[in-house]
Amino acid sequence: MEYKEALYYEILPSGKIHCLLCPQSCVIEQGRLGFCRVRKNIQRKLYTLIYGQAASISLDSIEKKPLYHYHPGEYILSVGTKGCNFSCPFCQNWSISQDDSAQTETITSHQLVEKAKELDSFGIAYTYNEPFIWYEFVLETAELAKSVGLENVLVTNGYVNLKPLEEILPFIHAMNIDLKSIDEEFYRKVCNGRLNPVLEVIKRSHKACHIELTNLIIPNLNDSSDSLQKLVDWIYDNLGSDVPLHFSRYFPNYKLDIPPTPVDTLKKAEQIARKKLKFVYLGNVR
Repeated sequence: MEYKEALYYEILPSGKIHCLLCPQSCVIEQGRLGFCRVRKNIQRKLYTLIYGQAASISLDSIEKKPLYHYHPGEYILSVGTKGCNFSCPFCQNWSISQDDSAQTETITSHQLVEKAKELDSFGIAYTYNEPFIWYEFVLETAELAKSVGLENVLVTNGYVNLKPLEEILPFIHAMNIDLKSIDEEFYRKVCNGRLNPVLEVIKRSHKACHIELTNLIIPNLNDSSDSLQKLVDWIYDNLGSDVPLHFSRYFPNYKLDIPPTPVDTLKKAEQIARKKLKFVYLGNVR
């Protein structure tokens, strides 16, 4: 397999590489990987190890993303690779996002675009794991897809620096961004990330394309009435009342064995959100 040189990095005098793609801001020694485990310093150049490597390809309903106010009732070709720049212990797709042994198949941007057209998909969704760490391939594919009339969707944690975000936004038509909590400590302790970069990406993306937000409610971690109220207030104050918000029910997965979120907790969140937001949905519940 030939690796592709990555975008967004600088070489330090020591020979280490400073990755500039996401706020993890990794400084990577020769022969080592960044936090995402898919970008590697090879002889003073940064390479992406997953360019053209797909771990999952499927035709999904757009509502699965979830996106409810964008091409409702239609299907979209969905594709993902492996790796992530978070390490959430509750990840539902951990077998590809956190497991380095996940199997992939080689595919080109042209093949993916042709597959979308053959299946009569209106576009391509980059999903399943974190698409921003697949940046070089997603950027190339999204540009090609748009040039032939297909639309591009990102299902993302929003953890990317603003400069690479600005480069890819002209080719993106919709995003579902996972706002995991409005608490900085949650991001730091649970996800190994930071909250503010995600908030900045949400605000910038809202100006460029259709966005919807998802919040996975986890008992005793981000389910307090105060936390939910602050999250809703931030959305209303910064984005307005029209951005759809999806509260999703947590189930034990990967490394987290907390019991499932009570349905009453989601109903409480819905009641709080509906006082300010027009479009509030509950996921993983009947």
